[in-house]
Amino acid sequence: MSGRRNLIWLGLTPEPERELPATVAALRTAARRTASAPDRATAAERRRVERLILHGTQHGWLRYLAEVTDLVTAVAGRDLPGDRRAALRAAEVVLDHHRMLIGLPGPGYDRTAADRSALECAVRTLRTTPPDGDRG
Repeated sequence: MSGRRNLIWLGLTPEPERELPATVAALRTAARRTASAPDRATAAERRRVERLILHGTQHGWLRYLAEVTDLVTAVAGRDLPGDRRAALRAAEVVLDHHRMLIGLPGPGYDRTAADRSALECAVRTLRTTPPDGDRG
């Protein structure tokens, strides 16, 4: 292969780059238990995603999505505080992305098998358990 970057992975849905910055910023802010400005946290997350898309590799992008998976599963398991609706949205977006990897050449689909399984479990949990404060 030449020294050029493999860009096939960029052909997947733009939904992650559109949806994840705000949801991930909400999850990270809650995980740190900070009250930092949501707009500032979202802008920082958007810049990170933009850098990954414009200058990163598929491997780096999948590492980022693995971080998102870790946040989502921690919120689903109540190991971290967080907006369960934001966690569900992030889980659905990343899970859809990972399922589409089956159509691309390379090891991406196999590499994300464990994350897909964890996300499927998190989605089920987040859909069936009430948000904090709604337990009766």
